[in-house]
Amino acid sequence: MTIDALSLYYPWIKALHLISVIAWMAGMFYLPRLYVYHTPSPVGSERSEMLKVMERRLLRAIINPAMIATWFFGICLVLTPGVIDWSNGWWHTKLLAVLLMSGFHGHLSAARKSFDRDERKRSERYWRIANEVPTVLMIIIVIMVIVRPF
Repeated sequence: MTIDALSLYYPWIKALHLISVIAWMAGMFYLPRLYVYHTPSPVGSERSEMLKVMERRLLRAIINPAMIATWFFGICLVLTPGVIDWSNGWWHTKLLAVLLMSGFHGHLSAARKSFDRDERKRSERYWRIANEVPTVLMIIIVIMVIVRPF
């Protein structure tokens, strides 16, 4: 199913999708790094309280709206005639990576709520490793969209 009227706005939709993706990824790269710093901070300390504010604002003002916009404009692109050749297989891998990125976003959101309750469920090492997840998924997504290897 496609919507012919979207063809008129294709360059704008693509530009807005890319802008949204960049904003989403910026936040996804930064939030786990904040968790690396937050984990060893003493509960109730000035640093811990400041990080809580930074984490909440990052999610609410940047990451959540950017993810919603990314999905919205991405769906618009999918519905634009001629954008995707459904006989190719690259889009399956891209969709899986985007779903994993969205799931990781949910994981980061749940972790923020834990930090807000002064719970430290994961180690600093965990967050250092988790900080690489968005990078790996982004690489997969970009290769699928640009190279379209299959």
